[in-house]
Amino acid sequence: MTPPLIDRWISIVETGRTEDLDALLADDAVFYSPAVFTPQEGKALTSKYLKAAAKLFGDTDFHYIEQWYSERSAILEFAATVNGIHVNGIDMIHWNDDEQIVSFKVMLRPFKGLQAIMPGMAELLQQ
Repeated sequence: MTPPLIDRWISIVETGRTEDLDALLADDAVFYSPAVFTPQEGKALTSKYLKAAAKLFGDTDFHYIEQWYSERSAILEFAATVNGIHVNGIDMIHWNDDEQIVSFKVMLRPFKGLQAIMPGMAELLQQ
């Protein structure tokens, strides 16, 4: 059975309703980007990265392939085509007792896929 928090996250991704994202994030949430070495700490930065990613992938064939769950964590494998390049990766999500995301880590492959998303993410994050 899919954890309720993950159902809420997938709904945000599928509908593009990123305004619902802030309620899903803990104040001390941390985002780990596949392209940035430093963890992005705090709700505001985590939200900014996730909203940019949702916008970038919103016009693609992004979809989750498989999902694995633990008590307060999940790994969601995804695939998408960005500018003609196949991108495959995982979202590693951890949440607290209040059903809020405390850690969101993205891993991407292949390297060419990471190169395909970096310019778009950089542009969206500067807006």
